[in-house]
Amino acid sequence: MTLRVPGLAAVAMLSLAATLPADEGMWLYTSPPLAKLKAQYGIDLSPQWLDHVQKSSVRFSSGGSGSFVSADGLVMTNHHVGADDLQKLSTPDKNYLKDGFAAKTPADEVKCKGLELVALQSIKDVTAEVTAAVKPDMDPAAAGKARQQVIAGIEQAGSDDKGGVRADVVTLYAGGRYHLYTYKKYTDIRLVFAPEKQIAFYGGDPDNFEFPRYDLDMCFFRVYQNGVPVKCEHFLKWSPNGCKEGELTFVSGHPGRTNRQQTVAELEYLRDVAYPATLAALYRREVVVGSWVERSEANNQKGEEELFGVKNSRKARIGGLAGLQDPKIMGRKKSDEDRLKAFANQSADPEVKKAAAAFDAVAAAQKALAGFAKEYGALEGGSGFATSYFGYARALVRAADEKPKPGGERLREYADARLPRLEQQLFSDEPHYDDFETLKLADSLGGLLTALGPDHEAVKLALAGKSPRERAYDLVSGTKLKDPAVRKSLYAGSKAAVAAADPMVELAKALDPLARALRKRFETEVEEPKRQAYAAIAKARFAQDGENTYPDATFTLRLAFGQVKGFTEDGKAVPAFTKLGGLYERSKSQSNKGPFELPQKWLDKKAKLDLETPFNFVSTADIIGGNSGSPVVNAKGEVVGLIFDGNIQSLVLDFVFEQEQARAVSVDSRAIEHSLRRVYDADWLADELTGKK
Repeated sequence: MTLRVPGLAAVAMLSLAATLPADEGMWLYTSPPLAKLKAQYGIDLSPQWLDHVQKSSVRFSSGGSGSFVSADGLVMTNHHVGADDLQKLSTPDKNYLKDGFAAKTPADEVKCKGLELVALQSIKDVTAEVTAAVKPDMDPAAAGKARQQVIAGIEQAGSDDKGGVRADVVTLYAGGRYHLYTYKKYTDIRLVFAPEKQIAFYGGDPDNFEFPRYDLDMCFFRVYQNGVPVKCEHFLKWSPNGCKEGELTFVSGHPGRTNRQQTVAELEYLRDVAYPATLAALYRREVVVGSWVERSEANNQKGEEELFGVKNSRKARIGGLAGLQDPKIMGRKKSDEDRLKAFANQSADPEVKKAAAAFDAVAAAQKALAGFAKEYGALEGGSGFATSYFGYARALVRAADEKPKPGGERLREYADARLPRLEQQLFSDEPHYDDFETLKLADSLGGLLTALGPDHEAVKLALAGKSPRERAYDLVSGTKLKDPAVRKSLYAGSKAAVAAADPMVELAKALDPLARALRKRFETEVEEPKRQAYAAIAKARFAQDGENTYPDATFTLRLAFGQVKGFTEDGKAVPAFTKLGGLYERSKSQSNKGPFELPQKWLDKKAKLDLETPFNFVSTADIIGGNSGSPVVNAKGEVVGLIFDGNIQSLVLDFVFEQEQARAVSVDSRAIEHSLRRVYDADWLADELTGKK
């Protein structure tokens, strides 16, 4: 099936345009804001344009977005999206993450370990099928089971692992709609080019979430099928002229998660409980991993990407918490909620009236969650066991229990349609390092002890009478799960074989009844009541505002748009563009030290550069985490940039849209091509991007 763009009522869309800030929205490809774009910007997007951009966009299993940018399967994304794969491919002699990589011939391209890319091919509304499975008299446990069974069946019917087709049922509007997303799946992904980390993440943590920026945050991979580069019907052409101030641009990517439609009760829980707890854990992990990484170059190579992720999450959560603590933002959320409640109470439609009570149901579910959130996060969420080896062990234990069951009876991640991805992750030959795994596990076991106390049953099982450090060493040094062949053998073996396999497996098996009980409690006391409540709230919102709006982000493909536009900060105008010359000025102002030190290659090639070339730019596009690596395209569908960050003011976009100062930050297409040709002598790659090859 190909994507169908339904007819849109111009009156409804113009009404929506009047109520939403100009550039707000992470829009579904099935419900693009066509009339809004026409009315405000005079731009028409054809069904063919949408279909082409959609099928040119890809999602990375490691987290992040990307796009096909040549007919020969070349994929562009951010360096920091590809960083995990760069680290996995690195060796003691070749540090691709730090030093970069360039494959001058196809034979030089290096196959990634466990990476999967998917490209969305079609979307189908399956709301009626999913909701019909839940009967009014069902209790939460039965309702959740019935819904999961029908979803598993839909996904299985739409999937074809041998044909490289993956089907996911996506929950939208927190349960108001269900769509079947069918993807083309690719598992043979090879590294083509990456710059040095020092230029890709120039300015480091001090400049993260800031602007002006001077980052060449780009990375290129190639997709293969049957041993040869895939031939792409849909790929994005390169703009030789980039973009200009005031131009409307579009972002096609996979925003991870927003909370804009959550109730005030949920936001208060995030503000008062969840975010402070998460920040405390991040600060702890940052100190532990940071100190270890600084001890040696070998440690740095093993742990720098993990440390970057921790720092990035810490800074993002600080910004998000600041938004939740802003009385103007929370006041706006409460005002919107009160307006919807009043509308529901006054409605003659009994289905719409249910929304008023639904807000109370969400609040009750949040209160229930508060009573066991620490246990749930530590045991079922896995935060108490921060090592890849425990993740493998749990997957093996649960696979032995789940695979013999009918597909619809299993835990959702073990449904037939989802097993291929689980198996790819489980059997991957990506490297792990015992010293680093021991460090992380010891730290998380210490956190488990602090959170749950020494007398908790899970803590006793986890520590076995030893200190966190001693127990972590015993588990990591004793496990055989480091070997993919062992994992593959156990996965194919009997339940009894798995049970007696390994000390890490034994721990996972001992803890599993506790974790499963918490999961069931979460599903019946929190997840299912909230799903039903939000479905009712969605009906009221549709009745109030119409259905031509966008749902919260779900790490699925969305279309955003925005003008290339600077902003004002502390009374000073911040221009929309930086230039290559500004990179050298920034380096000089910081004595070319620390995160502001330039790679030697950039110093050597300065004379060859046009320092007036635009480097990074900002726009008003509505983005969030997960959009990293998204292409920025013009009205012709040509690449003009590459999303890699938002400014500090954009961190509130998780909860509300803000357009005065919040900005998406991109690498300019002109800087990408210019640096490939003038700094890296990679004309072969620049020619492929620009269609000269």
